[in-house]
Amino acid sequence: MAKPTIRFKGYTDDWEQRKLGDVLERRIEQRQQSEEYPRLAFASGQGVIPLSERKTNNREQLTKDEYTKKYLVTELNDIVYNPANVKYGAIDRNKCGRGLISPIYVTFTTNEIPGFIERIVTSHDFQQRALRFEEGTVTKRQSVNPEDLVTLDILVAPKREEQQKIATYFDSLDHLITLHQRKCEETKILKKYMLQKMFPQNGQKVPEIRFKGFTDDWEQRKLGDVFKEYSEKNHTELPALTIIQGGGTVKREDSDRNLMYDKSNLSNYKMVRKDDFIVHLRSFEGGLEKASSDGIISPAYHTFHSDVADSRFYYPYFRSHEFIKHKLVPHVYGIRDGRSIDIDGMKTIEIPYTSTEEQQKIGDYLESIDHHITLHQRKCEELQNIKKFMLQNMFV
Repeated sequence: MAKPTIRFKGYTDDWEQRKLGDVLERRIEQRQQSEEYPRLAFASGQGVIPLSERKTNNREQLTKDEYTKKYLVTELNDIVYNPANVKYGAIDRNKCGRGLISPIYVTFTTNEIPGFIERIVTSHDFQQRALRFEEGTVTKRQSVNPEDLVTLDILVAPKREEQQKIATYFDSLDHLITLHQRKCEETKILKKYMLQKMFPQNGQKVPEIRFKGFTDDWEQRKLGDVFKEYSEKNHTELPALTIIQGGGTVKREDSDRNLMYDKSNLSNYKMVRKDDFIVHLRSFEGGLEKASSDGIISPAYHTFHSDVADSRFYYPYFRSHEFIKHKLVPHVYGIRDGRSIDIDGMKTIEIPYTSTEEQQKIGDYLESIDHHITLHQRKCEELQNIKKFMLQNMFV
């Protein structure tokens, strides 16, 4: 019985087995580019896009016969694929619109619901079956010919209404995923912009953007005056932590590196308190890391605490290009793999300093931005998991 596990109400018929060639017809018309038929690009993971959005440099634009050359016509909702790149998912529905693509691609039209057929041909199972037709021994030349592709069997919902409901459902899921991805990117751009504006730039004494009520000049203070190094040992009652560059710390037992460590001797491990800074002498390229919780860390690390600083305020600064490349690198010695931070030199670095009240305000703001970024990332992951589950259960 060919029926999906999850189905819209009112549909009970078995799905029908068809050859892909029964539902797709190859489009072979070629034209010169014009206003009505602009050049388009096609790329794995992006689908059909305007040529200007292509991530790679497109040398074809430089050819003299650009406007006399003929290209392959593709229309909205066509199924397009790259015979040489099926392995990397270069098969998709044209969501961009009418235009011209390189003749190295293949484009099909369908009389079924395009969004329904799209989900079949973009599935991992379909692509794995298609790869069995790969020809050529050199990796770069391996390709899946359209004549072979259309011989593959697929299972199709017999009623167009059911196909349409399935296509609309996945379109709405994709729309939501794109929405959260976009929101996430926008929030990251906002954070980058605000970090530049909320810290004084190029020798200025005050930042461009400031919370109301703060008017005093910012100071420059030595890092070692604001943050004090400490080294407390014999705290084996606390969890051993692993440092994640750019991601704080995690309990070592929860990390994939857990098996690499000797668990027998933790007495010489250093204690670190939540929000204190951690420096590994050889990790200067990643800047300073912040502890996500109380715990103990390898004696290879140095730990810094401050009673007059908000670590949320300093964390993005300590990981900024300005701090790492211009302030920290002059205190790095050695050559190649043997390079290391001169910790005493690092303590002499001048860092921006303002009142703890203003630091906290900025820290609160940056924390709320990070919260929004995490929220959109989490929502994206949830929706992608739902999509994966539904694709497995709404198709046969």
